[in-house]
Amino acid sequence: MTTASICAPAHAQGRRELGPALTQLAVERDIQILFQPRLVEGLRAGAIRRGASHDEALTAIVGSQGLKIVKLRPGVYALEAEGEFRRSPAPLLPVEARTEVEPIVVTAGYAASLARALTLKRQASYGLDAVSAEDIARLPAANAAEALQLAPGVSLERHRGVGLYVSVRGLGPQFQNVLLNGRSVAMNDLVENGGFRGRQFRFEVLPADVIDRIEIAKTTTADMDEGALGGNIDVRTFKPLELGRRDVLSVRASNGQSGKIDPSVSGILSWTDASGRLGLLAAGLTEQRRIRNDRLYQTGWGLDRFADVLGQGYYTPSRTRPTIELEDRRLTSGDFALQWRPTPALRTDVDLLMTRLDARYDEYGLDIYPDDRTFSPPRFVPGSQTIAGHTAQAGTIDNVRWMASRETSLNRHDLIAFGIHQRWELTRWTLDADHAYSKARSYHPDGRGTVRARAAFFAPLTYDFSGGLHAAPTLTTPIDYTDPAPFVGQAFDYTWKDSRDTDEVLRLDASRAVGLGKISFGVEQHNRTRDYRRRDWIVDTLVGVPLASLGPGYYGPTPFDDVLAGSPGDLPRRWIAPNARVFYDRLFTADLARQAPSVSDLRNSFVVEEKITSGYARADFASQWFGLPVTGDVGVRHASTHQVSDGVLSAGAEPIPARWRKTYDDWLPSANLRIELTSDLLLRLAASRVVNRPNVVDNAPRITLARDTPTANGGNPDLDPFLATQLDASLEWYPTSGGALTGAVFDRRLDNYITAQNTFIQVPGRGEVLLSTNVNGGDARIQGVELAYSQVLKALPAPLDGLGVQASLTLVRSQANYFAGDRVIRNALTGLSRTNYSLLGFYERGRTSLRLGYSWRGAYLTTIGNSITAPSHTAPFGSLDGAASWRIDRRRTLTLEGVNLTDARKYVYGETQDQPMEIHHWGRYLSARLRWAF
Repeated sequence: MTTASICAPAHAQGRRELGPALTQLAVERDIQILFQPRLVEGLRAGAIRRGASHDEALTAIVGSQGLKIVKLRPGVYALEAEGEFRRSPAPLLPVEARTEVEPIVVTAGYAASLARALTLKRQASYGLDAVSAEDIARLPAANAAEALQLAPGVSLERHRGVGLYVSVRGLGPQFQNVLLNGRSVAMNDLVENGGFRGRQFRFEVLPADVIDRIEIAKTTTADMDEGALGGNIDVRTFKPLELGRRDVLSVRASNGQSGKIDPSVSGILSWTDASGRLGLLAAGLTEQRRIRNDRLYQTGWGLDRFADVLGQGYYTPSRTRPTIELEDRRLTSGDFALQWRPTPALRTDVDLLMTRLDARYDEYGLDIYPDDRTFSPPRFVPGSQTIAGHTAQAGTIDNVRWMASRETSLNRHDLIAFGIHQRWELTRWTLDADHAYSKARSYHPDGRGTVRARAAFFAPLTYDFSGGLHAAPTLTTPIDYTDPAPFVGQAFDYTWKDSRDTDEVLRLDASRAVGLGKISFGVEQHNRTRDYRRRDWIVDTLVGVPLASLGPGYYGPTPFDDVLAGSPGDLPRRWIAPNARVFYDRLFTADLARQAPSVSDLRNSFVVEEKITSGYARADFASQWFGLPVTGDVGVRHASTHQVSDGVLSAGAEPIPARWRKTYDDWLPSANLRIELTSDLLLRLAASRVVNRPNVVDNAPRITLARDTPTANGGNPDLDPFLATQLDASLEWYPTSGGALTGAVFDRRLDNYITAQNTFIQVPGRGEVLLSTNVNGGDARIQGVELAYSQVLKALPAPLDGLGVQASLTLVRSQANYFAGDRVIRNALTGLSRTNYSLLGFYERGRTSLRLGYSWRGAYLTTIGNSITAPSHTAPFGSLDGAASWRIDRRRTLTLEGVNLTDARKYVYGETQDQPMEIHHWGRYLSARLRWAF
């Protein structure tokens, strides 16, 4: 999207004072404009055409009003009085023509940056919210996802305290389109613990330090890539011709629950030539973050596992595990940009982003299997139960397997994204050509896959979950789990995974001005590939061997004895853990590594290719309706999708290669209206038809067996995409004092909602297994209200006039009926929180800047469960984050930042809160940053 240059709409620009317009222009373009206030008193700002360069914009806004524009260097301008009044626009003078002035430097603090984001929203032809560079730099945000959490309608999903995924207006991460500089980008997959996330973009590979702004398009135009039911999230990196000549260096030291100091260094080098036609930029970041997440993990509450004692219809706990999760994350990222403007009619942009993340994972767990009959059936002690509703919240179970485990892995995530854009502005036509290629890979480097070493004993379990959601349960046994003597060896696992995504787009667009509007059309070829490979080796050599007989090098106590400190309850806080690396060195031999892939390995692997050919036509118009200025667009997009899914089925022990082909076409109309009720009050109306394709893992031909339970999940290549009709209306008020008050209502009607289907199958060597797959299962509807307010309280007396506030509230409801096995789920969609809100207060005066923000997300359905397992829900979670900055001098700024200042914990429960399931505690994360700007 091309950014408009001043806050006032075009018809009102002539009435806008020149001084505030210059300030707004400096904020939007992130440039410096030096002028004496007396020079602009009583003068009015001129209109600026869309797409104007910095020089052209400044010339147009100043006009012929007796002022001379002096370009001191790229990105820095001064205004002076001319000796003689001239009617023609003043030319831009070279650096040598500079004279002495008493300048006022317009800089962009948080308030000005907020104004820039509001200008983007106000001038957009469709529903838009934005977060700009100063918001990102001045908030404690490590990546693009964390920077988005203050945007209205956006909620954040944290993984061990790190923001990875976002939801927009109640729709989960798989329903968003994530773009980089307006281009589709390949998706990194989550390979640790065997999981994968399909179309959910992993935001941690886009570090905040290289981001100029993020735009969230909440309504659709025909030229936008199809595929977003929630929103199109466009992450824009810095550009040299917008920054001018600027060098920035930032160093940061951070500390979290790990107790170790995490270093980070980032920098930006931006250069332009003297003419302002050529610009080069390089930005980079290297950082280390060490994480400790204490977790109570549980796979769910099982139905009728002990019906012989409890009777029918009661839930009891399944696999439960106190866990210590340690991560050493090392991120290196480089961003490069080239801009060339040889003439006003010719523009070339080249972008390159390269990111590497190495996440070294180390997990200690003590698994407790209250209902696992794989080795020996457990027995519920009659009369020991405490019943709450349909849940046996407490009781004693004999013959339970207690298993100490140690899991290690190195999970590497690489992303390379390249794009080149060429624009030609001809006499009547504007032509655009864009090519984007990105490649993402998530994998385990050789020898550093997922290693799991285990040792176990059988003993009674006394459990009690009646302490409620915020307390740890009682999990006790008469056996000493800090002594290696009772433990014997279990199966050893080594797993290797490799997920490779490629994404390539070639796009051509043409547009032509027609009267007060514009017509445009374009074509696009979009190719995506997901190639997923997995191998599992299971070694039984040490099964049943006493752990103590192997020697002290094979085991040791967990590194901490305060697991989930602060959560009351009698559960294991320390235990004996196997040494995973020693087990690996002994058991994973060269002969084992050379074995051919098993049938199970082949069933776990797949390749899915999508080729999408699309075209669109769009008409923009401007008119007067009942005396009101109206702009808008109408258009239609056609997308033809050809999908090929390759995998392996099996009949007994024989692998059978399989290929599925699926082709479908979608016509997707859209319309947007922007009505200026007054000079500061806008009404927007929008309607569109959108498509969202199934998660890659859901339509892949695969079957993945769970290691420790008789369950599996598989793909369905015949899945149809989601289709939805979207209706939006919003009212936006931009008072002359600054800030904004906006409200929106939205309605999403989804066809072919995808739901679960459960079937029992026979698997050689495993017996009967419950297979969960996805099918198209019905309709769903999402309706909501979104409110946002931001204001700098300038009317307050000094020094309180530096106060400001930013707030948003989103209320959503869903209507849906679908199945999880034989259970009906009503009016609940996965990942949808009914209420989200954020509140941020800030203060800026002189050299001081303070910010304190709170983001809260309501409860949401996490998994839908199946016929024999309860669903799971994530409880409400709020995070208090803050930052304080002190500008030491013109070049240096010191900032202190804090994330999760209240030490909040995330909780998960089952069907009701009578079934507590999980606790996540990652603690506070505090940082100190020193920044130099040159």
